[in-house]
Amino acid sequence: MSHDSTAAPEAAARKLSGRRRKEIVAVLLFSGGPIFESSIPLSVFGIDRQDAGVPRYRLLVCAGEDGPLRTTGGLELTAPHGLEAISRAGTVVVPAWRSITSPPPAEALDALRRAHEEGARIVGLCTGAFVLAAAGLLDGRPATTHWMYAPTLAKRYPSVHVDPRELFVDDGDVLTSAGTAAGIDLCLHIVRTDHGNEAAGALARRLVVPPRRSGGQERYLDRSLPEEIGADPLAEVVAWALEHLHEQFDVETLAARAYMSRRTFDRRFRSLTGSAPLQWLITQRVLQAQRLLETSDYSVDEVAGRCGFRSPVALRGHFRRQLGSSPAAYRAAYRARRPQGERTTADSEPAAPVAAGPSGGAQVPGALHPEAGVPPQVRRTAGAGAVSSTASASASASALAAEHARDAYAGSRAGLPGPRSGM
Repeated sequence: MSHDSTAAPEAAARKLSGRRRKEIVAVLLFSGGPIFESSIPLSVFGIDRQDAGVPRYRLLVCAGEDGPLRTTGGLELTAPHGLEAISRAGTVVVPAWRSITSPPPAEALDALRRAHEEGARIVGLCTGAFVLAAAGLLDGRPATTHWMYAPTLAKRYPSVHVDPRELFVDDGDVLTSAGTAAGIDLCLHIVRTDHGNEAAGALARRLVVPPRRSGGQERYLDRSLPEEIGADPLAEVVAWALEHLHEQFDVETLAARAYMSRRTFDRRFRSLTGSAPLQWLITQRVLQAQRLLETSDYSVDEVAGRCGFRSPVALRGHFRRQLGSSPAAYRAAYRARRPQGERTTADSEPAAPVAAGPSGGAQVPGALHPEAGVPPQVRRTAGAGAVSSTASASASASALAAEHARDAYAGSRAGLPGPRSGM
């Protein structure tokens, strides 16, 4: 499901009942919640920015349990409202939950269920998705959370269709986001849904963030595994796969090592990691390629072989889909952003200069940015190891152009595999 999906017609047609008003947003806070995530909806919906063209919301900050509420750094908060105030809100936001291993208060879960039944839009930011899942509001629905917690969410609530790749998921009347910054993305999406692109753009300018971020969480994934997998029989198979990424093997091989049928293995693997085994394996191979491009001077063809891809074309296709650029462009941008003093022998070839984005490299929609196609996390900020030689820059640009041309030609000749297909 697209992270910017439109609401389902049946969800969009829901009407608020009783005293609920569309413009009222209730933010549900709990003790132990991180202050950054908690402050995101307070800043987006609680400040009057009508002078900038942003329609005003009415904010109700509600305590989900008895206070005072302790948060990051030992701070204590006192919410002006309790759970009873949620009955007036057209939107209820749970910005974070203190622990993915502990159950939320039953009274708060009842309030969320009642709000949803009465037509309110329910939003979970980051680990707030665990509160929504505990209330049963995510059953049978697509949802996301921080990629690090997605496997746990998928295992604990198997009826939830967890997608760890998305920045946020809009399922009409229930919305969830990934961690921290993705909470801003989702709040902007809510403003855009309620009041249009112009209002969301004006708010984004005030917050000094891009109005839309492309891509998802895939670029941030690492090789860490959910804690629960350590005691599972599949742990050995997963560990073997990570140690042998340089070899060409497929999911059938992993299923055989687990002494399971492919169907059983797929089901067990998804319940443990929150991801289909093929997609997980492709992601791990792309991550390995990313590291080799950063730390070695192997050619792209050599990197493909060392990461278990059947051909350089397969590497380029999956790399571009997951990270938004070709391997050559990624390597050049990564080297360009590093200070000169950190260069190694692997960085001997010239790198094309990369212009800094607004706010020191914050992502900007690709169509408006000169670095379109280069992942924002590898864009260099101004002054970091700038290349002064025009000849070197031209040579690097030519090399990148040749690489892109070869990608296009090879793809048309061999056919790039689909995003869920083979390697």
